[in-house]
Amino acid sequence: MISLRTLLPAASTLALAACAAGPNYVAPTPPLAAAGPFVSANSPALSSDPVATNWWRLYQDPVLDGLIADALKSNTDVRVAVARLEKARSSLRGARSDRLPSTGISAGGTYGRLPEGQRAPGAPREDWSVDAGLNVSYEVDLFGRVARGIEAARGDAAAAAADADAVRIAVVADTTRAYADAASGAARLKVANQIVSLLDRSLLLTQRRHEAGLNTQLDVSRIATLRQQRAADISAIAAERQAALFRLATLTGRTPADLPAIAGERSVGLEITQPIPVGDGQALLARRPDVRAAERRLGADTARIGVATAELYPHISLGASIGSTGPNIGDVFGGGPLRWLVGPLINWAFPNQEAARARIAGAKADTQASLATFDGTLLRALEETETALSNYARALERRTALKAARDEAAKAAAITRAQQREGAVDSLAWLDAERTAAETEAALAEQDARIADAQIDVFRALGGGWSS
Repeated sequence: MISLRTLLPAASTLALAACAAGPNYVAPTPPLAAAGPFVSANSPALSSDPVATNWWRLYQDPVLDGLIADALKSNTDVRVAVARLEKARSSLRGARSDRLPSTGISAGGTYGRLPEGQRAPGAPREDWSVDAGLNVSYEVDLFGRVARGIEAARGDAAAAAADADAVRIAVVADTTRAYADAASGAARLKVANQIVSLLDRSLLLTQRRHEAGLNTQLDVSRIATLRQQRAADISAIAAERQAALFRLATLTGRTPADLPAIAGERSVGLEITQPIPVGDGQALLARRPDVRAAERRLGADTARIGVATAELYPHISLGASIGSTGPNIGDVFGGGPLRWLVGPLINWAFPNQEAARARIAGAKADTQASLATFDGTLLRALEETETALSNYARALERRTALKAARDEAAKAAAITRAQQREGAVDSLAWLDAERTAAETEAALAEQDARIADAQIDVFRALGGGWSS
């Protein structure tokens, strides 16, 4: 049997050798190329200035600001993320409590009868027995099991906080997108109605010319077909706009009937005319919450190697107990028979430590997986950002081309209309010019909606709003 006198020197030696069980965490360093300017940030519509914290304010729309404030307060996904964060923080508080002594108070009373041989002279054979005591225990964290556990819990809490930030960013982006879709839908409806109105006038003129023998029934049917096609677009656009408003209601924690009317009053698409500030790769990786969450989970898993490693060494606790027993409460607290105990307690799974070593191997595997997850998250963050920046720049280029096409088509339609009235061209050429003008006008309205969508993708990829 191993004596306490033998174990204490051995435990002291082990403490000196392994007082910080497991590896100390060192944050991974991103590649140098990841910290530089973005590859796709060479457009005049982008700048290298730091990302705006409340980026949605760049749209200068007070209604949007109010809707986002509502979403951050009432959105159900945000509430779930906040609850999970509180759970992680409570686990951290629980881990920190392991540094403190654990205490327990016990009290009880029994009524019984003693055998005649065990009864003290003059004492009643049947009587009450009341016992009360206080127990105190404190773990001496020589090998860092408690410290590493706190470190792991702190990493989990920080990861949960970053996850909550990621949810907020997603909710803000989705709320802005829904509001932009509703506004773009209103703008597209306006263009579609203007096109139908124009085609109505063209159809009326063509019918009159047909009655005068200047146009055929085929000419009338063709322009009537074009008019009906554009009228059909109105219903589809109206449905899309209504769906965006319903989505906006859900994002802000409302039912569709409770969405304020002002949320759907904007009839001009969202647009930022100034260059969008995008920063650089180094700021992105420090700001993106998914990268921060992956890094903090890597730190937590690294600390868990230390928790598992500490199981190889003895658990040393200091304990004390004090109590008293008497026939009634007055005897217990009035200086009756008092007992007390004090001393160390050592638990050590030795020599069979295969279970502990298996847990260490599992913790190391989890850390390797977390490192790979961090690397993948970092690469995806850069990919998403570069893709969003490139798509935004290309979308602006396409809008420039569509604007030029719209202007030329309008000129061509006006010229052809005048020539047709003078009889210089037939009605088929005039009809083609009108169709081309209508198509370019609708395409430009749709591209304006894509521009707003691409802008929101940029801000979401940049992770602006909750930088640490």
